[in-house]
Amino acid sequence: MKAGQLDRVIVVQRYTVVGDDGYGNQIEEWADLVTLRAQLIQAGTEEYIRDYGQSDETVIVFRTWFVDGMTTDDRVVYNGLIHDIKEMKEIGRRNGLEFRTKSLGQTV
Repeated sequence: MKAGQLDRVIVVQRYTVVGDDGYGNQIEEWADLVTLRAQLIQAGTEEYIRDYGQSDETVIVFRTWFVDGMTTDDRVVYNGLIHDIKEMKEIGRRNGLEFRTKSLGQTV
């Protein structure tokens, strides 16, 4: 993977406990895990036939450096939009990651 191709900036976030509310209840929210340079491999809108009819989903495939412990439970923020990680593949032997995301249509 060439560093010059990593021309986008993404933020990987993880749902974590950030404290308690003083009544013993945990406060959970999305917190930044790591900020990465990434390559946008593919971006497009895919149409699916669902039980409730036709649906459009914006799907983006990113390639970046390997991050140990990153899972599909995490999410990506790119251009102010939140993306759910749907699939991840390791490139080589921990040389990098390629992951497919689906935009939730929500901004940060």
